[in-house]
Amino acid sequence: MNNKSAELISLLIKNKAVDQAELEKIRELPEFSDRPEEALVSQGLVDAEVLAELKAKVYKLSYKNLLDFKIPDQVLNLIPLEVAENYQIICFEVGGGKMKFGMVDPENFKAIEAIDFLAKEENLTPEIYLISGASLANALKHYKTLSKEVSKALKSKEEEEVREQARKKIKIEEVEEITKSAPVSKIVSVIIRHAVDGRASDIHIEPMAKESRVRYRIDGILHTSLVLPKSVHSAIVGRVKVLADLKLDETRMPQDGRIRVSINDKEIDLRISVLPLLNDEKVVMRILDVTRGAPTLAELGFMGPGLKVIKKNLAMTDGMFLITGPTGSGKSTTLFSVLTSLNEEGINISTLEDPVEYFIKGVNQSQVRPEIGFTFASGLRSLLRQDPDIIMVGEIRDNETAELGIHASLTGHFVLSTLHTNDALGAIPRLLDMKVEPFLLGSTLNVVLGQRLVRKICEHCKEEQRLPVEIVESVRQELAITPKAVIEQMLPDFDLKKIKFYKGKGCSRCGLTGYRGRVALAEVLDVNDKIKEIVMDNKKNLTLDDLVKNQNFITMKQDGLIKVLMGLTTMEEIMRTVNV
Repeated sequence: MNNKSAELISLLIKNKAVDQAELEKIRELPEFSDRPEEALVSQGLVDAEVLAELKAKVYKLSYKNLLDFKIPDQVLNLIPLEVAENYQIICFEVGGGKMKFGMVDPENFKAIEAIDFLAKEENLTPEIYLISGASLANALKHYKTLSKEVSKALKSKEEEEVREQARKKIKIEEVEEITKSAPVSKIVSVIIRHAVDGRASDIHIEPMAKESRVRYRIDGILHTSLVLPKSVHSAIVGRVKVLADLKLDETRMPQDGRIRVSINDKEIDLRISVLPLLNDEKVVMRILDVTRGAPTLAELGFMGPGLKVIKKNLAMTDGMFLITGPTGSGKSTTLFSVLTSLNEEGINISTLEDPVEYFIKGVNQSQVRPEIGFTFASGLRSLLRQDPDIIMVGEIRDNETAELGIHASLTGHFVLSTLHTNDALGAIPRLLDMKVEPFLLGSTLNVVLGQRLVRKICEHCKEEQRLPVEIVESVRQELAITPKAVIEQMLPDFDLKKIKFYKGKGCSRCGLTGYRGRVALAEVLDVNDKIKEIVMDNKKNLTLDDLVKNQNFITMKQDGLIKVLMGLTTMEEIMRTVNV
C-alpha cells in the first residue's frame, strides 16, 4: 500500500465513510495490501462514489459523478471507444474553450498524455476530473459503435420488409418510398459519420455477388469497414441519390452530385459519384471538411530548398506554376494551400475546376461542364475577359488549353495548373508534345512541382526499426549522390555511417496500422535561365544531370529517403510509392 492509499484510508476514517472495526477485519485479506480501494468497495465497506470523491481530494483533483449524467453523443465520440477503454478516460463536456475529461486512475500518466493530446487536437484546454469505475462503465455503455447502430437499423429494415412483403421488381415510386424510411436513412448517416470520425477521405459502397461492401480510404489505403446484405444495396444507393439531388430512375449513366452535412459541428462536403456496373450501381463519396482551414505548404510536407523555390516563384506576378502527379497524389490540396496563401483583397483570383473541391472565400470559382460546351479551353477564354490577376486551371488536358494557358501567362497573368505526368521532368516533354512552341514555354514556365503522398508514422507508437543490410546500403548510395546542401539543410548533423530507421508499432490512436496522416514527397524543378535556354532549344529529353548542374534538385525518391531518416515515414512506404 503506497502513501496515497494510506492517506485515502485515513481520510475515509476521518470522514466516517468507513467503519474502523470493519476495516480492521479486511486488512488481513491478500487483495487489501495490493488493491486496498478495490477491496473496500468489493467488501461493501464504502460506496464507490464516496471513495472516488475523497480520492479526488487526496490527489487535489475535482470529482464528477457520471452515473446520472447524459453525455451528448458528439462529445462522447470525441474519444474513440478503444482509446476510452484502453486509458480508462471519458470526455463528458465541451464548452467555453474547455474539454472536460473523467479518469479513473490519477496515476496513469499515459492517460494524462492522451488527454493533453486529444484536447490539443480540438484546440481546447483540458480539465481533468476523477470518476469512479462505475461512472466510467456507465459512460461506456452509451457508446454507439458502427456495427451496433447499423445492426439495429438493418433489423428494422428486415421487419419492415416482412410487413410489406418484399417485391422482386421495385418501381421508381417504391424506391423513393424506401429511401425515405428511417432504417435506410440511419444506415447512410452512420456510414458517413463514422467515415468522418475515422479520418477517411473516401467512402466506397460496392455491390458484390451476395452482399454490399462498404470501404473507407484512410491515409490512402482502402479498408473494409462494413458488409451489408445485398437486399439493402439499391435502397442505400437510392438514399444517396435523394440526398445528392440525383435522378433516381437513371441507372444506365454515371451521375455526379454533392451533399452538405454537419457532423460534430463540422461542415462536411461530400462529392458523390454514382457509376453503373454490370447489374447494379457503385457509389463513391469524397469527403471534404470545409471548416478546416487550408494547410500550409510546410504542413503538407514541403521543406528545404524546394520550399524556398516554391515561395520565390509564388511572389511572381506572371508566368506558369505547374503541379504534376497521378490521381490521388494531393495536387488539389496543394493548389488549395497555394491559392489561400495568394488570396488577398487587392488580387482578383479566378478558377476553372472539374469539379470544385475546396471552396475559398473571395475566390471566383467556376466548374466546367463539357456536356454543354463549357470546357477548360472555352472557360479560359472567358476568364481572360474577367480582369484576373491569378488564374487557376484545374488541369491541362489538351493542346488548346495548354496554348491558352501559355498565352495568358505571357500577357501578365499568373497561371496555376496541374498536369498528369509521373514526375516534374516529364512536364516539359509532355507540353512540347501538345504542340506548345518551345520559345513560348521557355518564356513562361516558372516552376514544376512533382508530388506523391506517403503515410506518416504514428507518433504515439513510433519505434526504431532494423532493415536488411542491402536496403541500408542502397539508401547510403542514393544519399551519397544527393546534393550536400540539401542534406545539410534538412538533416543537420547527419552521419552517413549512422543512419536510423523508424516504424509505427501500432496502437489504438492509429487503428493498429502504425500510420496516422500523410506527408508529401516532392521534387521541385526551378525553371531558371539555364533551363529556359535548354527548353527554347527544343530539347525534350531534359535530364537529371541538366538539373543537378545548375540547382539543388532532388528527386521524389531522395526526398522520400530524407523523410525516412527524419522519422516521418517508413522505407516500406517509399518502396510502395516511388520506384526504388
